[in-house]
Amino acid sequence: MEAETATSGGETTDVVVVGAGLAGLAATLHLLGAGRGVTLLERDSRPGGRVSDRLVDGYRIDMGAIVFTMPELLDEAFAAVGSSVSEWLTLMPLHPAYLAQFADGSTIAVHTDPEAMESEIRAVAGPADAEGYRRLRRWLSELYAVQRDRFIGANFDSVLDLATPALARLAALGGFGRLGAKVARFVTDERLRRLFTFQSLYAGLEPMRALAAYGVIAYMDTVAGVHYPKGGMGEVARAMAAAASAAGATVRLGTSAEHLERDSGGCVRAVRTGTGERIRCGAVVLATELTTAYALLGRAPRRPVRLRYSPSAVVLYGHAPADSADSADSADSTALTLGHHTLSFGGAWRDTFAEIVRKGSLMSDPSLLVTRPTATDPTLAPQGQEVITVLAPAPNLHISELDWPRITGAYRDELLRTLDARGFHGLARNLVVESVATPRTWAGEGLGAGTPFSLAHTLAQTGPFRPANRVRGADNVVLAGCGTTPGVGIPPVLVSGKLAAERLLRSQGAGAVED
Repeated sequence: MEAETATSGGETTDVVVVGAGLAGLAATLHLLGAGRGVTLLERDSRPGGRVSDRLVDGYRIDMGAIVFTMPELLDEAFAAVGSSVSEWLTLMPLHPAYLAQFADGSTIAVHTDPEAMESEIRAVAGPADAEGYRRLRRWLSELYAVQRDRFIGANFDSVLDLATPALARLAALGGFGRLGAKVARFVTDERLRRLFTFQSLYAGLEPMRALAAYGVIAYMDTVAGVHYPKGGMGEVARAMAAAASAAGATVRLGTSAEHLERDSGGCVRAVRTGTGERIRCGAVVLATELTTAYALLGRAPRRPVRLRYSPSAVVLYGHAPADSADSADSADSTALTLGHHTLSFGGAWRDTFAEIVRKGSLMSDPSLLVTRPTATDPTLAPQGQEVITVLAPAPNLHISELDWPRITGAYRDELLRTLDARGFHGLARNLVVESVATPRTWAGEGLGAGTPFSLAHTLAQTGPFRPANRVRGADNVVLAGCGTTPGVGIPPVLVSGKLAAERLLRSQGAGAVED
């Protein structure tokens, strides 16, 4: 259906999408593909939300998500408007997906190619674990296949929607056991167990306590593969926004939604912007932070227990001379080379999660993710320079009383000393830190509990138990984003936009604008 022509009373459209993060952009493309007219509002001056970048003195630095997996889900969004990822983006696969360094000084390259990874494991852990890896890979693939359509890619109206043969299959695969224990059945080497379970932290869960079903995140990393968009992570959002504009959407950057006008039946009939404009519409997608969406709606659904948020992170954003990625002193045999993504594991693995998830304290022996995107795309920095980010998991503001304004500088220096002690001498000595994000930074951007990882994927916040994307009492409003179904991470967020569009298109409120 074509959007109506704007009238003297303001702009008129079929659907207003609030928020140009990847969820809002995906919803926009899927709605456009179904023939709806869409006006997309984004309060920031650029699209992307949690997937964004900034240009600082010639360095393009990723300021949000840094691990990109499952590009076929992005392709689905482009395909909705008759396009494809390849028309708008150049995605480069990472080989290896990660380099991992451990407290004993050993290193393991994480390959997504099965032969390469089996060979790596055979060399560092022996033939038994190499065979165990093959079985683990098959299990992860089966786990994803079972969950892809019935759990990750499905709208839930009630808990009864879980009662399918897929649920029985998931149970048979051990999906309701513990992830750490399940992976331990395949591989005995503690280093390998970490490599195939650390991903659950992205979902706000300790690997030892997470449901085995969350092995799907390890599938995305270690089987499906990790990619990087040429030009930086922000290119994903820019490409989606450009494709939406080309397909007929009105994309309004630097424009906030301040008020929803509702009729006597509760349906939203217009959106008021921060500049006082009135956009008449037949439906709304709120692809914002969950608290922002509830504020616009004027209420939040009642839940028996308080929402639980994932741990947060401290991130150092900076750059360094190119030779810092290897060593400040090439004769130093302890110096280590950075990959695109380098995992630096501390020895206190279990204590780490107890500290940041339950005690609300900083990691005493931190595990870190160091990212060097210029290893894949040198154009992100001036010649002879590297872009570097260092991510350290940290407690969120709901469980922590840390004085971040006071301790940020000291903790930055502590993280650099930790990297130096682990052999990353050139990085520790030469990194120019342009900025540091802390839980207070994320809170200042409107993110609940000061975490960029949103709600944790506890059992009470998974599937039909997660905050729903439908809004009771407002049949023409749906939610999208990491706070609603299916959850956190680039792949789930892209699916979230698609699910929001599907729900809206099935509802009576997704039709034409009513006079």
